[in-house]
Amino acid sequence: MKQEQGIVLETDGQTAKVKVGRHEECGSCGACSGAQNVVVEAANPLGAEAGQRVRFEFREENVLTGAFVVFILPLIFGGVGAVIGHFVAPWLDATGSLPYVLGALVFFLIALGLVKKFDRRAAQDKAAKPVIIEILDNQQ
Repeated sequence: MKQEQGIVLETDGQTAKVKVGRHEECGSCGACSGAQNVVVEAANPLGAEAGQRVRFEFREENVLTGAFVVFILPLIFGGVGAVIGHFVAPWLDATGSLPYVLGALVFFLIALGLVKKFDRRAAQDKAAKPVIIEILDNQQ
């Protein structure tokens, strides 16, 4: 389990939206301009309130799985689609790069549908959500 700190922005029943500061993994990357404003929805069993600094934990494997699905899966599907386009081209009597591009595009769009489905399922998985484990101080 990995632990992070953040400030509770708002609460809604047993969940809280927590603004997470930039952490060491993001320190030298700079790929995400919004990395300083990441907001996560966490289970709130301790009853933290808006303005409080909290520590929460989450499973690292959830982050790795999500990163694979969002970043790598569409690339793999696009590559597979291009290869399939290559083999289908003679049947369609097509020349040039159009079959490759169309195959890659179709499979990339299929992958985006799978990413959306994964996102919906992950949003409803209570075990995958971060959990607030400690209230550090009150910023109100």
